[in-house]
Amino acid sequence: MLVLGIESSCDETGIALYDTDRGLLAHALHSQVEMHAEYGGVVPELASRDHIRRTLPLTQQVLDEAGLLLRDLDGIAYTQGPGLSGALLVGTSIAEALAFVLNIPTVGVHHLEGHLLAPLLEENPPVFPFVALLVSGGHTQLMRVSGIGNYELLGDTLDDAAGEAFDKTAKLLDLGYPGGPAVSKLAAKGQPGRFKLPRPLLNSGDLNFSFSGLKTAVLTLTNENALDEQTKADIAYEFQEAVTEVLTTKCMNALRETGLDNLIVSGGVGANQRLRERLNQATRRKLCHVHYPRLEFCTDNGAMIAFAGAMRMQNAIEGNHGFTVKPRWDLAELHTP
Repeated sequence: MLVLGIESSCDETGIALYDTDRGLLAHALHSQVEMHAEYGGVVPELASRDHIRRTLPLTQQVLDEAGLLLRDLDGIAYTQGPGLSGALLVGTSIAEALAFVLNIPTVGVHHLEGHLLAPLLEENPPVFPFVALLVSGGHTQLMRVSGIGNYELLGDTLDDAAGEAFDKTAKLLDLGYPGGPAVSKLAAKGQPGRFKLPRPLLNSGDLNFSFSGLKTAVLTLTNENALDEQTKADIAYEFQEAVTEVLTTKCMNALRETGLDNLIVSGGVGANQRLRERLNQATRRKLCHVHYPRLEFCTDNGAMIAFAGAMRMQNAIEGNHGFTVKPRWDLAELHTP
């Protein structure tokens, strides 16, 4: 089964071809980071217009790379939500129009399900069941994943997600957009021990997260100190240490509480090298295993949507059909077989 995947939930246009027999055949991505950087964040109308310009040319690009034609497709998967309404409508309308002309099925994919399943695209994928940490700009969640469409929420963020905290900290340190990579790069120059930030909910006894207080603590530091480059680096270092310690501790608690020994990490913050370092060390000590998607699949991409859609079609799991988008969509609402 050959499936075209279309990702257009926010500020990246991702297109990919996944074949259930041959695997990932081709993928392409256009990032809008440079366009939005001028405004310090994503401008929804500009994002939608750029998706309109990019989706069809990128689709042709991946077809050419794979040596295939539109008529070879067996189905189309697209991100139906959550995300920006206008951006989602672009991908949805193009997917449904193509499918109508080609007389093939479509499946609307939950953006977070795509991230959840992205590590399964790797050469040595994890096996079900496993614990998943979804950590991105808009989400910080721990899930028990028992199979395609079978997800149990273990812990969620009560306020800001980790990625939001990175972006807001970057803004406080005048590092520009996007914030996560900028904070991590600066943190590499920081010195330990100069500042001490809180580790929110570290010992809360549950698997929930909270990062708004950490952001406020960073604001206090920026107000109390002259922000020369070394001070900024030292704040960035301590901020990254605080976030990665909380994420690592909660992941290990989730593995212990579920009795599972496989952890996957997905989402943009999953590319953070300090987080990977801490999780590698922690899982090694506990004789557990941690899996990551390749760095290019940590951020939004078409490959994860093509794969998730193909798995749903192959396993005859219902998707969400029709010309609709779901800007707000709880992962728990997905059909569980």
